[in-house]
Amino acid sequence: MRGMNAAVRATVRVGLYTGAKVFFVHEGYQGLVDGGDHIRPATWESVSMMLQLGGTVIGSARCKDFQTREGRLKAASNLVKLGVTNLCVIGGDGSLTGANIFRTEWSDLLKDLISKGKITKEEAKTSSHLNIVGMVGSIDNDFCGTDMTIGTDSALHRIIEVVDSITTTAQRSQIFCSVILLWHFYLALVTALACGADWVFIPEMPPDDGWEDHLCRRLTETRKAGSRLNVIIVAEGAINKAGKPITCDQLKDLVTKRLGYDTRATILGHVQRGGTPSAFDRVLGSRMGVEAVMALLEATPETPACVVSLSGNQAVRLPLMECVQVTKDVTVAMNEGRFDDAVKLRGRSFENNWNTYKLLAHVRPPETKSNINVAILNVGAPCAGMNAAVRAAVRIGIIQGHNMLAVHDGFEGLALEKPITWNIVGEWTGKGGSELGTKRVLPGKYMEEISLNIAKYNIHALVIIGGFEAFSGALEMVQGRGKYEELCIPMVIIPATVSNNLPGSDFSIGADTALNTITSTCDRIKQSAAGTKRRVFIIETMGGYCGYLATMAGLSAGADAAYIYEEKFGIRDLERNVEHLTEKMKTTVKRGLILRNENCSSNYTTDFIFNLYSEEGKGVFDCRKNVLGHMQQGGTPTPFDRNFATKMGAKAVLWLTEKLKESTLFVNSACVLGMRKRGLVLQPLAELKEETDFEHRIPKNQWWLKLRPIMKILAKYKISLDTSEHTLMEHVISKKPPVHMTLTK
Repeated sequence: MRGMNAAVRATVRVGLYTGAKVFFVHEGYQGLVDGGDHIRPATWESVSMMLQLGGTVIGSARCKDFQTREGRLKAASNLVKLGVTNLCVIGGDGSLTGANIFRTEWSDLLKDLISKGKITKEEAKTSSHLNIVGMVGSIDNDFCGTDMTIGTDSALHRIIEVVDSITTTAQRSQIFCSVILLWHFYLALVTALACGADWVFIPEMPPDDGWEDHLCRRLTETRKAGSRLNVIIVAEGAINKAGKPITCDQLKDLVTKRLGYDTRATILGHVQRGGTPSAFDRVLGSRMGVEAVMALLEATPETPACVVSLSGNQAVRLPLMECVQVTKDVTVAMNEGRFDDAVKLRGRSFENNWNTYKLLAHVRPPETKSNINVAILNVGAPCAGMNAAVRAAVRIGIIQGHNMLAVHDGFEGLALEKPITWNIVGEWTGKGGSELGTKRVLPGKYMEEISLNIAKYNIHALVIIGGFEAFSGALEMVQGRGKYEELCIPMVIIPATVSNNLPGSDFSIGADTALNTITSTCDRIKQSAAGTKRRVFIIETMGGYCGYLATMAGLSAGADAAYIYEEKFGIRDLERNVEHLTEKMKTTVKRGLILRNENCSSNYTTDFIFNLYSEEGKGVFDCRKNVLGHMQQGGTPTPFDRNFATKMGAKAVLWLTEKLKESTLFVNSACVLGMRKRGLVLQPLAELKEETDFEHRIPKNQWWLKLRPIMKILAKYKISLDTSEHTLMEHVISKKPPVHMTLTK
C-alpha cells in the first residue's frame, strides 16, 4: 500500500525521538507469531530513502495463525520477551479488529503463558497491559470514521492517468465509449467526479429501474451536443435494485447493441495498487504516524484501542471498535436494501461526493429559468484545477435555471461577449491552466467600466476563482460599492493558487498539483545521484512569501531543512543546519535535500545557500542546485484538485442561489469559500481582511506552520514538539442512522 512507508518512517523516528525502543514486525501478524528475526529493532537509518517507495518495506501478510488463540499466545510471548507494550497496526478493518481482540485477551494470555512456564511473573508484571493504536491503510477508503485512508489518493493518481490516456485515445474517433471497471466504490465515485464521467455504478446506490433506457438516452444527448467520448465507471460489486450484478461486459454490450457506439472495456486491476505514493499520502502517513505515537504515549490501561483518522484537515482519534462496528453496519444496511442508510454510514465525505456527482451528472436543466445571471471569472496566475471549478459552477448554475456568463481575462475582461453553456465546459475537469484566461490586473482603475458592464449584462452575482489578486480585487469592488451601486451584488471567492496563500482556507485549488510536481521532481533529482558519492541538493520552490510548498514538500520528500519567510533564520541557523547535515552524511545516509522558498530571504539567496553548503561540506559531500520555476504551475490537475475544485464550484453557486432567492438582505455579501479544518465554510471578506498581511500577501495565521516541527524531528533535529493541542478521543456511533425494523408474520 503506497503511503505506508511514510507512516512507518514517522512512527519509527518519532518513537526514537521520544526515547522509546522501536521494533519492526516483518510480514504482519505472521511475523508477530513467528518471532525471531521477524521482530527486529528499528534504527533512524533503517527508514531512510523509503518515502518514495510503494508497498511497505516491512512486508505484509495474511495470517491464519493469528486468528487462533494458540497463535495469539505465541505473539504475546514474543512481545513480552522483548518488553513491547505498545503496538501500532497499519491495515484495514480485519487487521485492526484482530489487534483489538489481541488487546482484549492480553491479561488472559499472560496468565496462560505464566502457567505454561513461557514467561515469568516479573515479565508479566512489566507487560501488564497492551496499548493499541491503528492507522488505516487501504486503497478502498471503506473504513468508517476517516475521510481518507493511506493509499487512496495514490490509487486515484494511477486511475486518473489511465482515464486521461483513454480520453486522448478518443480523439481519433467520433463515436467512442469507454467502460472502466475499478475495484472499489470510493475509487469509482471520486474517479467519476474527477473525470466528469457520464455515469457511475456503485454497490451503495443501485440505479433506478429502467436505468438502461436512461443511460442510453443520456449518452445520445451528450453525442448530439458534440461530445466525442462517453465514460462509464463501474465499481466491482455494482448491482441493480433487484440485487443482480451490473458488469463491465454487460454495459459494453448494452451500449454497442442499442447505440452502435465503438465501446471498449478497461479493467484496471492491480495497477491501482502500484506505483509511487502521492504527496498527499506521504504527508497523511507522516501526520498519522506522529499522532499514533502520541496516542500510544498518552494511553492508559483504561483507554480504549483507538484509530487515528482524518476529518477534513483535522487529525482525530476514534475508538477502534466503534469504527469497525459502523463499517460492518454498512454491509448490513446494503444487504437489507437500506441504501440511503449505507451512504450516510459511509460518512460525510462520501455522502458529499455522491450528492455532488448526482447534481452534476444526473439532473436535467429545468425548462423554467430563474432569471438570475451569474458571471464567472479567473483572476491571478493560472493553476491546475481552475477549469474543474468553472465546469462545476457552470453546470450547477444551469441546473438551478441560471444564465451563466463567462468573463475572459479576469477583471480586465469584464466585458462579456456570450453565455457559457453546459457542453462548452464538458471536458474541462482534467485540463490544466485556465480556459477562460486569467490576468493579475486588479479592478481599481476599471471600476466604472466594470459597473457599466454589470448593469449592461444584468449580472446578479459573481464567482471569482483565483489567488491573492482575486481576494484583493474583490475587496476593491466591495470598497467601490459606495460610489457604484451596481457593485452591490453577492460575490464568492474560490481560492485557486499554487501558493496556497489566501486567508479563509487551509487549501487552495492547484496547490496539491504543484506539491506533487515538486515531490516527484525531488524524487528524480535524488535518484539521479544513485551510485555516486554523497550529495546534497538545494532546491528552490515557488510560493511568493508563503512557505506552504517548501514545508509540505519537505515533509513529502524527506528534506533536511526548508527555509521559509514565516520562520526567520540567520547565519547561525544556517551554520547549525550545515553542521547537522555534515554529521548525518558521515553515517550511512548518502542524500541530502534542502528546500528554499523563493522569497524566504533577500540576502540568503539560493546561490548563497548553495555556496555555503558546498564550501562547508567539502570532503564529506558535494552539492547541486535546482530552481524549479514555472513547471510548478503546469500539468494536469491531480485527483485531489479536481475533486476539491468540483465541490468548491458547486458549493459556491448553490450558496449564491440560496441567498439570492431567500432575501435581499444578502445582496452585499462578499465571502471566501474555503476548507477550514473539517469542512467547507464561507467567511466574509471584511473579517478576513483583518487576518491578512497584505504587504507579503499571506494570512497572519497559517495552520501548516504547526507541521514544521514534525519535519525537523523526522530530519533528526533535537527540538521540542508542541503537544499543547491534544487530539481528544471522539465517537462515531452517534452518527449512525436509526435502524429500521420490519415485523412479519
